[in-house]
Amino acid sequence: MGWSQDLFRALSRSLSREVKEHVGTDQFGNKYYYIPPYKNWRGQTIREKRIVEAANKKEVDYEIGDIPTEWEAWIRRTRKTPPTMEEIVKNENYREEVKIKSQDFCEKEKLLSKETSEELLPPPVQTQIKGHASAPYFGKEEPSVAPSSTGKTFQPGSWMPQDGKSHSQ
Repeated sequence: MGWSQDLFRALSRSLSREVKEHVGTDQFGNKYYYIPPYKNWRGQTIREKRIVEAANKKEVDYEIGDIPTEWEAWIRRTRKTPPTMEEIVKNENYREEVKIKSQDFCEKEKLLSKETSEELLPPPVQTQIKGHASAPYFGKEEPSVAPSSTGKTFQPGSWMPQDGKSHSQ
C-alpha cells in the first residue's frame, strides 16, 4: 500500500504545478518543505503548504516530541520564518536549564516544608468525645431515669420496667 500511495502522490504532483522547496532538516533527520501558492489546472489558487517528511516513514513509529517545537510552530503557521539550528540548540539548552532549576527548587521546598511544619504546628489537642451529633441529647445532659420537670425544660425520663408484676412505685 505504501509504494502505491507514493506513486500516486508523485503522479499528482507532476500534474499539478506545486514545487517543493527544501527549507531545512532537524536533528532527528526530518525534512521540511515549503510549497508556495499556485494555480491548479482548473484555475483555482491553492494556498501555501508546509510539509514535513518524517525520518521514520511508518506512522506507528511517530511519537510526540519527534518534531522540535520550533519546527512544529513553523508547520502550524504560528511563526513565519523557519527556525535555524542555532535557535533550536539554544532553546534545548534553556529547557534543560529550567528543568534542573525546577528540580532544585522542589528539593529545597521539600526540605524547607519539613523544617517549618515541625516548628509551626502545635501538638494535637486531646478532645473528649461526648455522644454523637445526631443524638437527640447531644450537648445536653444525658437523660436520667427519673423525669425532671422544671417548666420549659421538661425532659421525660427513660422508663424501665421493674422486676415482678407490680407496677406501683
